[in-house]
Amino acid sequence: MAPLTGAVLVERLNATQTETAKMFKQHVLEADPDAGKVIIEYTPDKRFCNPMGVVQGGFVAAMLDEAAAIACIVHAQKPIGVPTLEMKVSYFRPVLPGRVIVTGQIVKQGRKVTFLGADMHDDAGKALAQASLTSMPTG
Repeated sequence: MAPLTGAVLVERLNATQTETAKMFKQHVLEADPDAGKVIIEYTPDKRFCNPMGVVQGGFVAAMLDEAAAIACIVHAQKPIGVPTLEMKVSYFRPVLPGRVIVTGQIVKQGRKVTFLGADMHDDAGKALAQASLTSMPTG
């Protein structure tokens, strides 16, 4: 079977979204299967905000986790599970409701464990949050 192109993967990922992806209004913009990298747009709304009016950190972590997992799936070019074993999130600025861009990528892939990363930016390119993850792809 021939490898899938980034454009085909983007189309498939946007056509078959999980409920979580729909909730965050996820839209995959780019996919690079060779590099194990994706660029995803999310648009969290005020439902995900804390009383201070910013997106609650757990939701920010969920978007970072999702993008990192999708990068791993894109690299595998088939449906796989990507359970997160460990995750560290650094929050740089408050995330406001609206469009954010998350880049997810494979940092290092081992035989059983894969190290992933994800970066979140606003439209102006300002860093909002970053995650490093350890996962164990299955399937």
